[in-house]
Amino acid sequence: MKLKQLLVALTTLAAVSVVQAADKLSIAATAVPHAEILEFVKPQLMADGVELQVKVFTDYVQPNIQVAQERMDANFFQHQPYLTEFNAGKGTSLVSVVGVHVEPFGAYSSKINALDALEDGATVAIPNDPTNGGRALLLLQQAGLITLADSGKITATPRDIADNPKGLEFYELEAATLPRVLNQVDLALINTNYALEAGLNPAADALVIEGAESPYVNILVSREDNRESAAMQKLAQALTSDAVKSFIQEKYQGAVVPAF
Repeated sequence: MKLKQLLVALTTLAAVSVVQAADKLSIAATAVPHAEILEFVKPQLMADGVELQVKVFTDYVQPNIQVAQERMDANFFQHQPYLTEFNAGKGTSLVSVVGVHVEPFGAYSSKINALDALEDGATVAIPNDPTNGGRALLLLQQAGLITLADSGKITATPRDIADNPKGLEFYELEAATLPRVLNQVDLALINTNYALEAGLNPAADALVIEGAESPYVNILVSREDNRESAAMQKLAQALTSDAVKSFIQEKYQGAVVPAF
C-alpha cells in the first residue's frame, strides 16, 4: 500500500512538473539590446515556470508579421509610434504590453567630427520607414540643420522639409543597412540597436543624439488575445524589474536607458 501511494505521489509530481515546463513563450527580437535583455531574464522566468524562446530577426517587419499570424507569441524591438503606423498600414491589431527602455536615436559620420563641418550638398542617409525616418528628421531639425513644414510631425519625410539651408541630399534606406553605408555618405541617422550591433558607441560616437526624455520607448508587443496571459505578465514583470534596470545601466552605459 505504501509503495502504491509513493508511486501515485511521484506520478502526480511528475505531471505537475510537466505542466510547469510546458508554459512557453516565443519572442521575436532584434539582436541588440532586445535579445540580450531577454536572455538576461531567461533564468528568472524559468524559475517562475516560463520557458522563454527567443528568435532573432534583422528587420522591423517580420517580427510583427510573425506575431500577428500567431507564429510567435510576442516581439520586442519597436516603439509605439512605429507600432501604430504598422497596425494602420498592415491592418493588424497588435498591442503594447509594457514599456522597457529608450534607445536614444543618433547621427553618425565616418567623415566629419562635428555637425558644423557638414558641407553644402552633403549626403544624409535616414531610415525609410515613416516613423524612424520622421524621427531622424526631427533630430536634424533639433540640431538646426533643417526646418520641417510641421515641426512636430513624427512621420515626416524629406518632402516635408520647408527649409534646407545646406542643400542636404537625403537617401531613404532600410534601417538595418544604415551602418553599412556609413562610409558612403556624409551623415547617417541610425537606430541605436543597429549602431550597437555595428560596434558604434552612441554616447561617444553620435554627433547629435536624443535625450533620455525621448518619447520613443521600446515596448513588449503581443496580440490582444494573449496580452493578459499569466506567462506574458510574468515576462512583463521581469523586463521591468530592478535587476533589468541595473543590467541595462551597467551594460549599455547610457546608450540604452531604462524607461521605468
